[in-house]
Amino acid sequence: QVQLMESGGGLVQAGGSLRLSCLVSGHTFSSYDMGWFRQAPGVEREFVAGINWSGGRTDYASSVKGRFTISRDGAKNTLYLQMDNLKLEDTAVYYCARALHNFGEDPDLYNYWGQGTQVTVSS
Repeated sequence: QVQLMESGGGLVQAGGSLRLSCLVSGHTFSSYDMGWFRQAPGVEREFVAGINWSGGRTDYASSVKGRFTISRDGAKNTLYLQMDNLKLEDTAVYYCARALHNFGEDPDLYNYWGQGTQVTVSS
């Protein structure tokens, strides 16, 4: 019933920008904290950014702080990740997720996940 669907991934040159979207259906979007994670081949799933139910509190991984911006639009039931100044090491599958309670860096805090969207950064 609850569904999260990422979109907006693709191939981009280093230094370029992408905006990822996560369309949420089947629940009250504005009632839940949300997060973005990413996973590259051979590494653990990594927290990227989180946002609380109202959008008033956000947090970012140190590797993306200053380059990425998380936001949400309650009217559109959509979570966003604006990615600027992309680097080769940003290449990964990006996932949006819904937190059970409060957002945080631990993936176990989230109880529903999208299927992911591929972001590939080239030199």
